[in-house]
Amino acid sequence: MKIKLIIISACLSILVSACADEPQKKKSSDEPITEKPAVVSYQLVGPVFNADSAYYFTEKQVSFGPRICNSEAHTLCGDYLVAEFKKYAPQVIEQRADVKNWDGRTLKIRNIIASFNPKAAKRILIAAHWDSRPYADNDLNPANHDKPVMAADDGASGVAVMLEMARAMKAKNPSIGVDFICFDAEDLGKSDKGSESYCLGSQYWSKNKHTPGYKAEYGILLDMVGAFNARFIFEGYSFQYAEKPLRKVWDLATKLGYTNYFYYMQGGYITDDHFFVNTIAGIPMIDIIHYTEGTNSRFPAHWHTVNDNMSIIDRNTLKAVGQTVLETIYLEQ
Repeated sequence: MKIKLIIISACLSILVSACADEPQKKKSSDEPITEKPAVVSYQLVGPVFNADSAYYFTEKQVSFGPRICNSEAHTLCGDYLVAEFKKYAPQVIEQRADVKNWDGRTLKIRNIIASFNPKAAKRILIAAHWDSRPYADNDLNPANHDKPVMAADDGASGVAVMLEMARAMKAKNPSIGVDFICFDAEDLGKSDKGSESYCLGSQYWSKNKHTPGYKAEYGILLDMVGAFNARFIFEGYSFQYAEKPLRKVWDLATKLGYTNYFYYMQGGYITDDHFFVNTIAGIPMIDIIHYTEGTNSRFPAHWHTVNDNMSIIDRNTLKAVGQTVLETIYLEQ
C-alpha cells in the first residue's frame, strides 16, 4: 500500500522506505507551497460530523476481527457495511470479482459503493479500503510477523469516517452526487512483489467502474485517519495529479481550525488506492494519509503491527478529517 516515500520540506529532504522499491520522482525543490490562510471565524455550511459515531463505526468493524479476504470476518464485516450504508444512501452496489494475489491465490474481492444523488452529473468520490493486512510484518517483535493486523486505523478509520458522513448526509442531502467506495484487497501486497501487488480492489474498479462512463470532479482517499496526533501532508501523487482539490481541502481544514493535523508540507510519492484511480480511471484524487517523523517507515509506529487496534484511535482526529471532508462536499453545491 505504501511504497517508497520522499518527504520534502523547505530545508529537509528525507528518503522514506515503506513497502516496495520505486524510482525516485522528486518535484523541483523550488516548487512553491502556498502559505496556509489566516484562521477566521467559520460557520458550517454542511452538517456537523459526529466523532462519537465515527468511533463506534471503527470499533464495530474491528469487532469482526481482521477483515482478510476469503475469511469469515471479511464476509461478516462486508455484510455489515452493505447493510449500514443502505440505511443512509439511496443506492448501494456490491462489485464482486475474483482476482489473483501475488502468491497465486484467488481472492474473492468485494468493492462496496454507496451513492447519493446517483443521477447527478457533478460528482465527488470519497474512498477508503476496508480489508486488513494478514501479516504484521512491520512489528518490532519478529514473532508477530505472521499474525494478522486488526487494522483499526489502517482501514477501519477511513471507512468509519465515510459511514458517519453518509449518516449525516441522509439528514441533509447534498445537491451534488457523492459516491463512497470501500475498496477491497488493498493491504495484501509485498514489497518484493511490486507496487501492483497492493490495491487490488481499486485496480479492478478503475478498469471496471460500477457505472459505465463514470466520472467525478475529483476524489478523496482516506487512509489511516483516526490515530492520536495524526498529521497529514501534501502526498506526492496527490500534488501531481490533483493539486487544486488538495489545496482546497487543506485550506478548508485551516479555516475549520485543524492546523495541528493538516500541514502545508510537500511530501513524496505513496502507491495507494488513489494512484490507480488517478492513472487508470483518470479521476484526480488526493490521499489524506498519516505521516509521522521518527519512524523508519515514516508511517505511525502502529502501522502494519499488532498494535493497530482501538487503543490508538482518537475521536479528535476522526473529527478533524470527517468534518473537513464533509464540509468540502457541501461547499461544492
